[in-house]
Amino acid sequence: MDKSTLSMQDLFKRLNHTGISVDISTFSKACKSRSLSMFEQLYRDLLVRLRRELPAKQLHPCPIDSTVVSLTSKLLWAQGYHQVKLLTCLESGCGATEGSLINFGYDHDANFVGDMLAAIPKNGLGIFDRGFAGLEHLQSAAASKQYFLMRIKSNYKLVFEGDEGLVRVGTGKESGQYRVVSFCDIENRAEYRLVTNLPGKGEWLVRDEEVMELYRQRWQIELLWKFPKMHLKLKRSMTKNENGIRMQLYVTLIAHRLLELVAVPKIWGSKRLDKLRYLQCCMCQEVSYVHWLGKLLVSWRRRVWPLELCASVH
Repeated sequence: MDKSTLSMQDLFKRLNHTGISVDISTFSKACKSRSLSMFEQLYRDLLVRLRRELPAKQLHPCPIDSTVVSLTSKLLWAQGYHQVKLLTCLESGCGATEGSLINFGYDHDANFVGDMLAAIPKNGLGIFDRGFAGLEHLQSAAASKQYFLMRIKSNYKLVFEGDEGLVRVGTGKESGQYRVVSFCDIENRAEYRLVTNLPGKGEWLVRDEEVMELYRQRWQIELLWKFPKMHLKLKRSMTKNENGIRMQLYVTLIAHRLLELVAVPKIWGSKRLDKLRYLQCCMCQEVSYVHWLGKLLVSWRRRVWPLELCASVH
């Protein structure tokens, strides 16, 4: 979170100045054997607290997507690691992230549909983009007990069948009957085809216009990935081994949850970025090089100059 710390070298220099003797090599070696369990436990504990303090609505959208962090270290490349993919489910009602899945490699998002369906919380609506779409994945999603909303590709064949308004999607054995909602963006000349198991009739009626608005909530997870990459240094790997990178990803998610829970003076604002700027300001007042040097100068003046002159300088 400290904006003045631009690299790991800056961080270790600061720790050494405060009397903590540590260097990058010992830190990297420790990350190979350090247990990941305490980070996972803290991650789960913060999720419970976040849901308790910021309860979601009865049916709330939960966009699901992935982000990729490129690994540029030659040491990681020698181990066969070129990128790491982080998949998660965002509860837009409270800002919590659930079911975070870390994958090293180039596996397609569609391979993790089952894991992401299991991560959808109770009374949540899982919103998937086209990267997760597939006829076999639609079948598994429809068979699950979770509500889902998935955008499908525009080249899927659609055939209206029956009097209930269901549409057969695709052809062959993997085809199935689903509720399909279609709309278009005239300005961008884009067509959207959405498959969902939300009821279109009965007491819990969800109209087509409401389905369209729910899909618009998927953009919230794009903003989620933008924040840690821009402000929490997610794109910079701290270690050169797999276990250390997993810890860094968990620490980033933990920092994101702490920003949702922390309370700052109202004059600073209530957005996540406002809270981060407040914490950065407090960090600079306590541990920045500027204030550290100022304290050294004050102590030097007190040793060399009379106390009356020191008071006039202040």
